[in-house]
Amino acid sequence: MASALISAKNFSVFLVKSVFSLLESLVFTVLPRPRKDVAGEIVLITGSGSGIGRLLALKFARLGCVLVLWDVNKAGNEETLRMAREAGAARVHVYTCDCSRREEVYRVADQVKKEVGDVSILINNAGIVTGKKFLSCPDELMEKSFDVNFKAHLWTYKAFLPAMLANNHGHLVCISSAAGLLGINGLADYCASKFAAFGFAESVFMESFAQRKGGIKTTIVCPFFINTGMFDGCSTGAPLLLPILEPEYAAKKIVDAILQEQVYLYMPRFLYIVMILRSLLPTKTAQLLVDYMGGLNVMDHFVGRKKIN
Repeated sequence: MASALISAKNFSVFLVKSVFSLLESLVFTVLPRPRKDVAGEIVLITGSGSGIGRLLALKFARLGCVLVLWDVNKAGNEETLRMAREAGAARVHVYTCDCSRREEVYRVADQVKKEVGDVSILINNAGIVTGKKFLSCPDELMEKSFDVNFKAHLWTYKAFLPAMLANNHGHLVCISSAAGLLGINGLADYCASKFAAFGFAESVFMESFAQRKGGIKTTIVCPFFINTGMFDGCSTGAPLLLPILEPEYAAKKIVDAILQEQVYLYMPRFLYIVMILRSLLPTKTAQLLVDYMGGLNVMDHFVGRKKIN
């Protein structure tokens, strides 16, 4: 009898909370979510020496954050430092760090803790792409893809998550990819690394929820190709539905998602429909649709950046 009453009580609590969360979600489909104040927060961005990482740094600089910029490219990172200061950042700290090397991540992370403080917003943005078919991709490049695109997330979380948990305050941002949601022809190693990053970030999100650490927020970003040079030569067979994204637009959407504590951000929005169709359509039908939309040929003319760091 007692267990039945407890079960009924638990179900009632679940029901009330579920209805509230659904109503909240419905309200925020009409009204914009409130944006949190991040002034004074310590924001660490990996891959800040160019592309989306640089644009994110500039946007957080204008929000009054303390910036910690990591990149393997010292010259590019120094340029981001200069631009961030021009954008109004009061405190910017730059570190040369190869995020693919675990011991280097831990060493530089310890330096950050001593010189700057506890990171409260961690943005894992650094990434590389080989752009080679699986059997044509050298083993060392596939390993590098995993080291940068996925394993670096493990080491940065290990370094900075404990302080967030102790303070019950922090925000973990994973820049995954549409290639972390769907297998793409010509991107086997990249897809695998981005799927891993997505799954890892989602798992840690659930761990913090299980520990009742409501102050730890997570945002997982899955964009289609962004015109930063990383995917030069790539195309889209459906530019109206799946356009190649402009960097400024993508960076703005990412910052908005962080400030509104949005857990999942897919860009463009058509990706949400793609994920629904993937679940509902028979596999052969889905393959035919991908082929019809030119999805099998997006990497045919891939050039990419001249050098992979």
